[in-house]
Amino acid sequence: MERLERLEQFKRAAGSSSSNRSSRSNVDPDLMKSPTKRSTPRGPLLGAHMSIAGGVDKSLLLGKSVDCNAIQIFTKSSRQWAAKPYTKEEIELFDLNRKATGITTVIAHDSYLLNLGSPDGALRKRSVAAFIDELERCEILGVSNLVAHPGAHVGTGEDEGIKTIAGSLDEVHKACPGYNVKVTLEITAGQGSNLGYRFEQIARMIDGTRESDRLRVCFDTEHAFAAGYDIRTKEGYEQTFTEFDETIGVNVLAAFHLNDSKKEFNSRVDRHEHIGKGHIGVEAFRFLLNDKRFWGLPMCLETPKGPDLKEDKENLALLRSLIQGLEKQ
Repeated sequence: MERLERLEQFKRAAGSSSSNRSSRSNVDPDLMKSPTKRSTPRGPLLGAHMSIAGGVDKSLLLGKSVDCNAIQIFTKSSRQWAAKPYTKEEIELFDLNRKATGITTVIAHDSYLLNLGSPDGALRKRSVAAFIDELERCEILGVSNLVAHPGAHVGTGEDEGIKTIAGSLDEVHKACPGYNVKVTLEITAGQGSNLGYRFEQIARMIDGTRESDRLRVCFDTEHAFAAGYDIRTKEGYEQTFTEFDETIGVNVLAAFHLNDSKKEFNSRVDRHEHIGKGHIGVEAFRFLLNDKRFWGLPMCLETPKGPDLKEDKENLALLRSLIQGLEKQ
């Protein structure tokens, strides 16, 4: 329990100086006057992946600027192994901006450097340690889910890779007892030797992990399409999620990534495109957004964007136009 107790002490220490927050905060005063009001979710929680450049707290302000109901972030640079711990001020500002913007649903994505399925003992050990650090960052910030590509077998084969991933997850859970944040395994495109592109593979990872109740799943539309799940027609969509439910269970779905595909069906290539401009098309997103089983879950874009976030605004507007029988979120 030492790690959890240390986290609690740190959060209490950060909260003890909350009375001084306003003097240091750079939150837009208009946000403080009129925070987003949202009670019980009536529809999917739409959003996008937001940059943490300049501080993790800035991600919430960016999300608010494009009318996100939820956001996804990296907890640190996705291209570096090491990162400085959050300061008390960073944690305070993140909490303040969360309240000010009304964006209460925040998920995170793990670093691209990690491979929990690596046959290289040193790399796997380094990946586990880095993943534990990211879980700790999520716990400190109150982030509910850490989305992770399960890992790649790098030539050892599917069975060995799944066994290694499950073992890594056991190590992670053992190091993080009592954490609220859930490891959320992402459906992958199956590029290279990456695992998790078949529902059966994800199910085996979950079954092979001791504390499987602490695992959740993220469904990426582009990845699933590239992996051979055709969601472009109503029949294909229903067949895909029937198979998902029978193999994994829709009850463990915790998040979605909404991406169109630059590549054709069953390409096994991970290339995201703007909504409606790729090989998936608009209808698949209409089916998903109107599936009430998934209302209330975060659905975040991971599509290309410029510094003004114009593309996020356009994609979110299109997605919202597909939701039937709802006022604008």
